[in-house]
Amino acid sequence: MTLFFLSGFCSCEQKSIPTKKEIKHFEANWESLKQYECPSWFQDAKFGIYTHWGVYSVPQAEGKSDWYGHNMYTSWHPNSRFHKEKYGKPNEFGYKDFIPMFTADKFNADEWADLFKEAGAQFAGPAGEHADGFSMWKSKVNPWNAADMGPKIDVVAALEKAIRKRDMKYVVSLHHSWLYGWYPTGQEGTDCFEEAGEKSLYGKKLPASAWKVKDSKGFYTVDPMPDQDFEDVWLAKVKEVVDGYSPDLLWFDNRIKILSESVRQEMMAYAYNHAAKNEQEFVLTFKQPDFPLGTGTVDLERARMPEIYPDPWLTDNSISPNTWSYSTDLKCYSENRLIDDLVDIVSKNGCLLLNVAPHPDGSIPQAQQDRLRAMGKWLKLNGEAIYKSRPWFIYGEGPTETKTGHLADQKFNGFSEEDIRFTTRDGQLYAIALGWPESGKLPIKSLSKNLYNEQIKSVELIGHTGKIKWTRTDQALEIKLPETKPCEHAFVFQINI
Repeated sequence: MTLFFLSGFCSCEQKSIPTKKEIKHFEANWESLKQYECPSWFQDAKFGIYTHWGVYSVPQAEGKSDWYGHNMYTSWHPNSRFHKEKYGKPNEFGYKDFIPMFTADKFNADEWADLFKEAGAQFAGPAGEHADGFSMWKSKVNPWNAADMGPKIDVVAALEKAIRKRDMKYVVSLHHSWLYGWYPTGQEGTDCFEEAGEKSLYGKKLPASAWKVKDSKGFYTVDPMPDQDFEDVWLAKVKEVVDGYSPDLLWFDNRIKILSESVRQEMMAYAYNHAAKNEQEFVLTFKQPDFPLGTGTVDLERARMPEIYPDPWLTDNSISPNTWSYSTDLKCYSENRLIDDLVDIVSKNGCLLLNVAPHPDGSIPQAQQDRLRAMGKWLKLNGEAIYKSRPWFIYGEGPTETKTGHLADQKFNGFSEEDIRFTTRDGQLYAIALGWPESGKLPIKSLSKNLYNEQIKSVELIGHTGKIKWTRTDQALEIKLPETKPCEHAFVFQINI
């Protein structure tokens, strides 16, 4: 990467939150919605956790199981073959028949919240409704919900209480724009065809290929577009979540652009005015190109910014590289990869929303718990370089270039021992080494005499009690590493100017 002559610090501070007298009123148009300001709590928080857990967790198939409700009706897909072998033909045992099996016998909202808190998360919450149309709250507009069916629990309410009790901000994610065309209601030989209708889980009959249309950039769209009935229910569901649970962060999956501009604008204005009325510092995230830049906070799915982005941003990634919800072949990223990803994202002015995939019974598998606790242990030691931090002039140095674009992280293999990331906090510079060189020396080229025109007074290694030896040349700040590592991953050096 290109290096520059550096001096001082970049604070990247956000605009102050409006005072009570300055509270804005939002109209349902893009110009008014650009009054949105991302609150400082979000930029301070850096790390959050959410969950993909619902009816789609029940089949326990292999692969990307949150898509099971769609894939089981797609004849060529492995989920379809699995379904026929284990559960029967899809017109005899359809997706709706999994709902009574979703009993959530081991779900405990307090245990989940304790784990998320131990992991160091500052915000957390559930997927309120995924693409399958099953709401995880007690809904008046959707009879297909977890309070009235399946576990008979208002999961959104239970987690709101538990998470806020532990002083974390509350998140609800909504994916329900995908429901339009999700099920093959126009395809004979399925229960979707036989039971499609306005009150059905599956919705009205549509052409079997309605959801498969893509635009010039490869994003899924639909043909025909949703009618007013679908849009009305979509909007009503959002309003139920906003009114009933007042999430601090409302997260939207992509594909919302299939909805009318007026519906999208009304939704945002409603959410923003609700927050303003309650003096709530509210965050709404979206994926491009669903809303104009400036009307909310940008979220990237399994991807990250290549450089420092001027506004706070979010990436959502899963603890597993191969699925969002529970599957029998679920594999987890290593603890090291998860921590390195967090550091890289934070160095570029971003926050990480990490997904976990609970078992159908509501328990969180041990392998996932272990990784969350490892992140919490690391943050407990090194959190001063992460929480409330801001980017430096450059995000870092090293040979590894992260991939960009939708889902790009699935093709990214991680960092090397030469990669270093920078953050600042309260005038303090932190250099975070993503590896521990076998040579015993860590050169930081960005802090060489030729590139950084400030005097360095001392260097400290967080978690190490002794002095750190270092020299500074025209080529690099060269740090002699101690014999013992202070932690297992991502080593934080405090550079005292």
